[in-house]
Amino acid sequence: MALAHKTGVIVIGAGFTGLSAAYEIARKGVAVTVLEAEDHVGGLAAAFDVGGQRLERFYHHWFTNDADVMQLIDELGLTHLVEVNPTNTGMYYANSFFRLSTPWDLLKFTPLSLIDRIRLGLLALRARRIEHWRMLESKSAHEWLHELGGANVYRVVWKPLLEGKFGPYAEKVSAVWFWNKLKLRGGSRGRGGEERLAYLKGGFVQIAEVLALRIRSLGGRVELNVPVTCVEPDGGGWKATTPRGVVSGDKIVVTTALPIAADMIRGWAQADYVKRLERIHYIGNVCLVLELDRSLSETYWLNVNDPGFPFVGVIEHTNFERAETYAGKHIVYLSKYLPCSDPLYSMSADELLDYAFPHLQKMFPALERNWITKHHLWKAAYSQPVVEKHYSALIPPEDGPSAGFHICSMAQIYPEDRGTNYAIRAGRKIGRRLV
Repeated sequence: MALAHKTGVIVIGAGFTGLSAAYEIARKGVAVTVLEAEDHVGGLAAAFDVGGQRLERFYHHWFTNDADVMQLIDELGLTHLVEVNPTNTGMYYANSFFRLSTPWDLLKFTPLSLIDRIRLGLLALRARRIEHWRMLESKSAHEWLHELGGANVYRVVWKPLLEGKFGPYAEKVSAVWFWNKLKLRGGSRGRGGEERLAYLKGGFVQIAEVLALRIRSLGGRVELNVPVTCVEPDGGGWKATTPRGVVSGDKIVVTTALPIAADMIRGWAQADYVKRLERIHYIGNVCLVLELDRSLSETYWLNVNDPGFPFVGVIEHTNFERAETYAGKHIVYLSKYLPCSDPLYSMSADELLDYAFPHLQKMFPALERNWITKHHLWKAAYSQPVVEKHYSALIPPEDGPSAGFHICSMAQIYPEDRGTNYAIRAGRKIGRRLV
């Protein structure tokens, strides 16, 4: 099928935002074409094969209060694949493991004094009671967490996590970002206070694949391996230039990271608008995925509060979804957020494993190299936008500088943070609005 054609709406990007937008547009009977640079749909939810089963390149779950993704899953007929399980959360600090899954675990967290443990518990409760996030926009998470919990709680618990997540941007991150994290996690708990998370058997990518099928069945197009090099006005409409030809449409929605969108429109857009897209910083991620022949621990999500350890988290996926799903392999994600200029970002899978293994063995002394049967490395240059103070004034509106040009990206999902649920919500919302 020739790529060059005329359509109603062009959607750039086949992640959850782009596909959700195109789904809504196609449902209204409007011609839509999705252009995706990669050879797969799903964006950061793309999968690879482990033991005959597909697994996310970057760890995925959602919270039980993520209503938008649950609604879409129901519409797509995938509800029978949803599993909700309690999870074990822990922290590695001062060469020791601490379970932190319930409020009772908090009382046993000996790195903090009893009064600081109480402060930590009250901090979460006080944060979740805040209803108007705008009152936090002028504060950094660094400042706000100091105020709520004191210096010791910040030093032991929050500072290592902020630095592990945002690196050089740690002290610039807005209190709004952190408040939303506390609110979201607090709303996904069972009666005993344990955190409960949901997973889609067979991988999150199934949602994206079924969305693509629905779009095509409704007369839309989803084109892969089609990087868009330029977006520009075309008479009363728009055109997207690709190595395989030009696609023209009445409207266009760009769902990529903002710096990528800036590059697409640099030839015609005013310099101040391009600078606004480039103003928001992103941090990258490397995710080393290990297949092991046995388990490392009983913890699903281990926050690492040790600045000497090169990863911010050790996520043992098969303590959430059973190892039998992956032919008995135990799956461990090692996640590291970092600028793309960091030397670790340029390492190969073998180099990163060689670098990581001594650190991992220090954490788990029984670990031997032959436990690891395979390893994989995935990288994302635009993994996380840096949500700074007064972020609402930084993000560009969805409607661009010229009629018919729109941007809908994870950097605009505010005060919420990136995530499947909010990507779907934002995509469906703009899709409905445009038609």
